[in-house]
Amino acid sequence: MKILVLNAGSSSIKFQLLAMPQGEVIAKGLIERIGLNDAEIHYKTKHFSLNNTLAIPNHKTGLEKIINYLSNKETSVINHIDEINAVGHRVVHGGNTFQKTTLITKAVKQTIKDLAFLAPLHNPANLTGITVAEALFPKAQQVAVFDTAFHQTIPEVAHRYAIPNQLYEKENIRVYGFHGTSHQYVSQEAINYLNKKNSKIISIHLGNGCSMTAIQDGKSIDHSLGFGPMNGLIMGTRSGDIDQSVILYLMQQLSYTTTDISNLLQKESGMLGLTGMSDLRDIEKAASAGDKNATLALAMNSYRIKKYIGAYTAIMNGLDALVFTAGIGENSNVIREQVCSNLSYLGIALDEIKNNNHFDKLTDIEHQSSAVKILVIPTNEELEIAKQTYKLLQK
Repeated sequence: MKILVLNAGSSSIKFQLLAMPQGEVIAKGLIERIGLNDAEIHYKTKHFSLNNTLAIPNHKTGLEKIINYLSNKETSVINHIDEINAVGHRVVHGGNTFQKTTLITKAVKQTIKDLAFLAPLHNPANLTGITVAEALFPKAQQVAVFDTAFHQTIPEVAHRYAIPNQLYEKENIRVYGFHGTSHQYVSQEAINYLNKKNSKIISIHLGNGCSMTAIQDGKSIDHSLGFGPMNGLIMGTRSGDIDQSVILYLMQQLSYTTTDISNLLQKESGMLGLTGMSDLRDIEKAASAGDKNATLALAMNSYRIKKYIGAYTAIMNGLDALVFTAGIGENSNVIREQVCSNLSYLGIALDEIKNNNHFDKLTDIEHQSSAVKILVIPTNEELEIAKQTYKLLQK
């Protein structure tokens, strides 16, 4: 079975065409910096690769480029679009409606759309991927894999907010969690590496969107994101944790509308608000050149992560491994070094030489004196989505 996986993020699209169940990658690629004039496209097969820079104004344009590469005579890996049996889609927010992988129907699409207010940077992009794929692959089965599903094991003591009970019981306001496909994949890889089922792991997913998960015995028991993918860590354009009083002040004293506040906290804050830049690579370059705002932003970013490491170590009463993953987690030796510094009380010690390497597979980077494993694990959400899609279609 050939399964095309589309992983549409807030500013990127990852894709893979896989032969299942063996998990063989036929073609893969990535589009980064969507919305900018210097978007980057990477496409690779066994016999061909290309890298291109051009303007990609939106996700629809990006998806059309991907389809063109797969079917164009010069770069194609399929003779006909009907060779693709299924398209597996990453969908960020499933609310209480979707707790497992599901076939996409008209009703499913409507619910994904209805839930967009909880994930305004993601669900619309996910839905665009579904719509475009349905048009381009009319005979393929479309499957949704929800980021929120992995976090359904978070206990009530952690997923409840201290607000009136009826808002939980009738409006389903609770912690849902995100990046579940990534956290599930890397945590299972870590468990296999540790050869320890009864494990205590903190998974740190750092990209344009960021989150952390406390994973005990293979199950998510707490998570930094909540009702929507905006709180917790400092992200590319999202503020992360903020005092609710600030929101009230913006509304009552500065006459901000709810739309103004949504745009402020989701699209104009985070690293962008602190530095004028949302891409961490640009921020690290600016910091190395002496930019004080960039230097402070990196320090704030790492500080927030360290706070969650302390909290999650406490609730699990110990820690076996820290896992860094996703674009920043896998590639920024600066963030990893800052995060792991001064954590000797928790038994965390980073090897600076190992930390400066490039990682294309699971690698441990802790110092020999460290009581805690520090792992860099390249995430593979696409393979996890393909596995779940194949499993569903075999029923």
